[in-house]
Amino acid sequence: MNNINILVTGGNGQLGSELKELELKFPQYHFMFTNVEMLDICNHQAVAAFIEVNQITTIINCAAYTAVDKAEEQAELADKINHLAVANFAELSKMFNIKLIHISTDYVFDGMNYKPYTETVTPNPQSVYGKTKLDGELAMQKINPENSIIIRTSWVYSKFGNNFVKTMLRLGKEHKKLSVVADQIGTPTNAADLAKAILIILPKINNKTVDLFHYSNEGICSWYDFAKAIFEIGGLTLSVSPIETKDYPTPAKRPCYSVLNKRKIKEVYHIDIPYWKDSLMGNL
Repeated sequence: MNNINILVTGGNGQLGSELKELELKFPQYHFMFTNVEMLDICNHQAVAAFIEVNQITTIINCAAYTAVDKAEEQAELADKINHLAVANFAELSKMFNIKLIHISTDYVFDGMNYKPYTETVTPNPQSVYGKTKLDGELAMQKINPENSIIIRTSWVYSKFGNNFVKTMLRLGKEHKKLSVVADQIGTPTNAADLAKAILIILPKINNKTVDLFHYSNEGICSWYDFAKAIFEIGGLTLSVSPIETKDYPTPAKRPCYSVLNKRKIKEVYHIDIPYWKDSLMGNL
């Protein structure tokens, strides 16, 4: 089978939409984008039939339940999408001998580290969202399809969908003053950069056991720093005050430090990763 037929789940999300934007730049790939209405990713028979009929050779799983606070109340739904669907993909990837690229999150960590997280650090999620994403990772590793990888990422934004950048731009136009959390540290990820990295990595994947990688843009900042950069680059003038997490309580606990170490993915796949502020500048 010479054709590279790629099933992209979560096709209308941030990462799925950015992959769609790259179609013309990667003519060697034939993409099939699905969403929840088109394909029930937890239905083994439905996904198996889709793989067979369309001769799928790779699955890029961008589908996820990402409403972090809502997940505290909708744990069963979050588990279905973030865990059980991933197990389903892993079983089918093994059955059909196809590649699987699954996207996970920095929220699998407890945020108590003092230096960037490597792939060998033991996860300790503090939220339902983080736990369900970790359960998806563990299921995939247990089933262990060949030529499959997990990519953890953080603070994803895009010109598509709902995200921090869009929220800040909207609030920045509506208000003269804003307060933004300054004691949560991480790294923004432009979904366009991650999408490009995935398509560069894809033909190089060759591993017997599920491999784990971290990817975000380069550099480190707080949400406050991120917001300040958004307003500056977006040409918005307003007063922004730093606040602590305790001043902005949320149903789900966020990691206070979730910077990801990207050394492994850069060394294995020889990719260049842009600095977060440069990437943001290109997005606005």
